[in-house]
Amino acid sequence: MLGAFFADSVLYFGTVTNWALLEGGMISAYVILPVYLTVALYNGTYSRRALTNWQTSAFRAITALIVAAALVNLLAFFAKSNAEFSRMVFALGLVTTAVLMTAMRFGVSRVLSRKWGPTSLNKMVIHAGGPELTLPHAIHVDAREHGLVPTLDDPRALDRLSKYLRNMDEVVVSCPAEERAAWAQVLKGSGIDGEVTHQLPREIGAVGVVHYDAAGVSALKVSSGQLGIRARVAKRLFDVAVSGLVLLVAAPLMLIVALLIKLEDGGPVFFIQKRVGRGNRFFAILKFRSMRESDDSGAQSTLLEDERVTRIGRFIRRTSIDELPQLINVLKGDMSLVGPRPHALGSKAGSKLFWEVDRNYWQRHGLRPGITGLAQVRGHRGATDTETQLSNRLLADLEYMQRWSLWQDIAILAATLRVITHERAF
Repeated sequence: MLGAFFADSVLYFGTVTNWALLEGGMISAYVILPVYLTVALYNGTYSRRALTNWQTSAFRAITALIVAAALVNLLAFFAKSNAEFSRMVFALGLVTTAVLMTAMRFGVSRVLSRKWGPTSLNKMVIHAGGPELTLPHAIHVDAREHGLVPTLDDPRALDRLSKYLRNMDEVVVSCPAEERAAWAQVLKGSGIDGEVTHQLPREIGAVGVVHYDAAGVSALKVSSGQLGIRARVAKRLFDVAVSGLVLLVAAPLMLIVALLIKLEDGGPVFFIQKRVGRGNRFFAILKFRSMRESDDSGAQSTLLEDERVTRIGRFIRRTSIDELPQLINVLKGDMSLVGPRPHALGSKAGSKLFWEVDRNYWQRHGLRPGITGLAQVRGHRGATDTETQLSNRLLADLEYMQRWSLWQDIAILAATLRVITHERAF
């Protein structure tokens, strides 16, 4: 757009060096550009479909351009600033912009269609013993050959599966009837659109079912991505901006804490532990070390007056300072500022592992885990002595995922400031 308006200004005014003269033509581009982007982001101009369908893409772009031009003209009329715009450059700039956008989108869609096929989706079909299903432009994986099993009692098996699903937009599992429930539970925690094949809905003409006519197979949709593209971008930008700022401000405090930890017993500064993150993938969580002996599995919860906790460790645990290094996890993309808290593999509620208490437990991994979350600000934190305590946390996590909004994240962060120190932090 800026290039089109500049070129038209040069042609109309007949100069390249007289910026005072060119500014009369360019000012309209500066005004219309942010308005156009606002409209375009909401009418699907930059949607995933626009990558391979140039007609739809160009139509939406031109529509956004016309709406933006009309709004700018309306505002200029009421502000009595029409005289500052060159009407001829404004008209020529809009036409040139529309032509260039259409040409660019046509070229991009042709290139991407040759490279990707007719869709920009990354789709995978997992053949796990069900009906034969062949989808064009999809990745086909034999579950038995690659050792992929929907074992809910084995986090390592889920981690292996998550590596295959990384960067996928949709996954279809063709499996026998007795394995549908297990695959459905696994896919619910994947954070992507998941489907499990089933012949019955096709026979009875059920609604809300995906029909693959070419293969003669239908699939029940059992999961969906938690957030749309705009929501994911907004949440990620918010995470990076806030965590980066807090790390900068807290750097002196973190340096002092690191020195105190090192001086007390000469051990490592950080405690690093394997946790379950988004899509059931493992990641290494960072904390300031607060104990002399660490339990990597998380099977042994910290107790009141636990002898393993150091003197500086007791203070940083009670004030939640030990959690500050997780801001590095946020910048790396392993975690978010707000989300379900990541748990260690051996964590137990009473005598049972977390996923043994409630099979819906794996669904909480559809989003990045958070430094804080809805469960924490409601007081569900610390050791889980009973199954009820885990159930309360799980309900809060699932509620957060269903109702996510950026404003909710901000509210939770604000509420977290009130519960930084707590009696269950031992």
